[in-house]
Amino acid sequence: MADLKIVREYPVAPKVLFAWISEGARLLRWWGPEGVHVPEHNLDFSRIGPWYSVMENKDGQQFMVSGHVTHVRPDVSVGFTWAWHDENGTRGAESHVTLAVEATETGARLVLDHRDLADDDVSANHEAGWTSSFNKLATVLT
Repeated sequence: MADLKIVREYPVAPKVLFAWISEGARLLRWWGPEGVHVPEHNLDFSRIGPWYSVMENKDGQQFMVSGHVTHVRPDVSVGFTWAWHDENGTRGAESHVTLAVEATETGARLVLDHRDLADDDVSANHEAGWTSSFNKLATVLT
């Protein structure tokens, strides 16, 4: 198993950043790597329960990921499970994600902790995807 940690800082109040990582309408503005949009979803990390999203790239390929929101600590953190679906819709190996928000002198820090990834290659792929997604988040926040 492999784990991934990414830390990014944004020039917004922690409460604002938490809204962007938990509320469905805001999530949609940055969810998924650059060049991807989300035509179908039930993204809402402000409550416990199931979630899913279908990401579509510029070539029309679709990729479904789903999970369950396991905890919500308002303005502090949200946790959820994560599993990609194969082309037949079968859910693959499950991993666990926590997005935590911390105050900084200049705004807020976002800490992603993605655990229980299958191996280092899977971790590297997720690192690229999350990094690209967080680039999109930076764009909508500035």
